[in-house]
Amino acid sequence: MRQCIDDTFFVHHFKNELKPILFGHREVVFVCIGTDRSAGDSYGPFVGFKLKQTFSLRKYTHVFIYGCLDYPVHAQNLAQTVEQIKEQHKNPLIIAIDACLGAAASIGTVVLEEGALKPGAGVQKNLPPIGDYHISGIVNVGGFLPIQVLQGTRLSLVYKMANKTADFIIRALVELEYEKKQASLPSHKKRCV
Repeated sequence: MRQCIDDTFFVHHFKNELKPILFGHREVVFVCIGTDRSAGDSYGPFVGFKLKQTFSLRKYTHVFIYGCLDYPVHAQNLAQTVEQIKEQHKNPLIIAIDACLGAAASIGTVVLEEGALKPGAGVQKNLPPIGDYHISGIVNVGGFLPIQVLQGTRLSLVYKMANKTADFIIRALVELEYEKKQASLPSHKKRCV
């Protein structure tokens, strides 16, 4: 699925796409990749930051976040993070989140796809693929001098994209939690919707 963050029902559509992916998994790991040293590459850490803020208030024992503004997952520590996830989690659903470059008409678009993310591909880095699914935010135009393009990306766009991405993830988890509680109630105590 791919959609521009400015579309009216962006959060609603992505939430509905993500819910069946998350449903029934004992452990869910979000790996938010990037660095706060480059505006364009800070999409993943911003998403991780917002998720960690929310999950510090609402305790999810089956959801884990790797990568945020304070402790980013980036090229230098990605392989170590992958090993840490393998050691600490038994067969989790892994969703990788990262910025990417694309066509000018796609800037501001978020993509949710099945399959591993290949971080660093847009800047010619050979890093290990990660994830059962991935979420990519197209933050700027790909092509010539990609590292400089990422550094020159508007932070306001990246921040807006990260907020909306975190929002649909949080809403999907909250709705699943609510539906699970409703399903476990006796029929006479279920709330009418």
